[in-house]
Amino acid sequence: MLTAGEYSNHGRQLQPETSPAELNLPRVLSLLSSKLEKLVARNEKLVDILNHQLHGLNCGSVRLGNSLNTFHGVRAPSISIPKYLERIYKYTNCSPSCFVVGYVYIDRLTHRHPDSLVTSLNVHRLLVTSVMVASKMLDDEHYNNAVYARVGGVSNAELNKLELELLFLLDFRVMVSSRAFESYCFHLEKEMVVNGTVLKIERALAPKAMDELEAEISVEDKQSPSPPQISD
Repeated sequence: MLTAGEYSNHGRQLQPETSPAELNLPRVLSLLSSKLEKLVARNEKLVDILNHQLHGLNCGSVRLGNSLNTFHGVRAPSISIPKYLERIYKYTNCSPSCFVVGYVYIDRLTHRHPDSLVTSLNVHRLLVTSVMVASKMLDDEHYNNAVYARVGGVSNAELNKLELELLFLLDFRVMVSSRAFESYCFHLEKEMVVNGTVLKIERALAPKAMDELEAEISVEDKQSPSPPQISD
């Protein structure tokens, strides 16, 4: 793990965190994070209710589907969904549209495997994997798995495994039509209305600069006794 005074593999010293205002973050990040936070909260509340009911009946705990088990960690990472999305956008150079298509993949998973829920234990790995695959489908230039692994806080070997798992769970159906893309954009845009105005998602594939990773995170501590931490 790198600390603020250490250097990256390229020899450049890590710099202080850039504020969201300086990043000029695309709206899709806030819309997607809001949608996913609500989804995770709803699913975990559902699990808690079911566990409470089963406990009252002395029937043990609720058993969910195991389709997403590969994406599960022992505990939820300490980094929030909004900060995690911001980190992926900031360091990978992927276009904003990749986050929409990544959400399409996650939504397809939940429909193909309805007994497997998106929770705080798997949402981060699902995000970095789905956005990476989306970038390979959409962007003319994209970073390799090793870069996404470092950005996402997992090992390269694990991300390779997660990518294959995602593709098989989707039955390799990773193409998204323009009509479906617009439909999901509209769906996300309904998440946030400011002064009666719907915030529109940026459709353009605009390039942006990338600096060295400023801090390293980990979401992979599957056997760690403490939650993953951010070194800053």
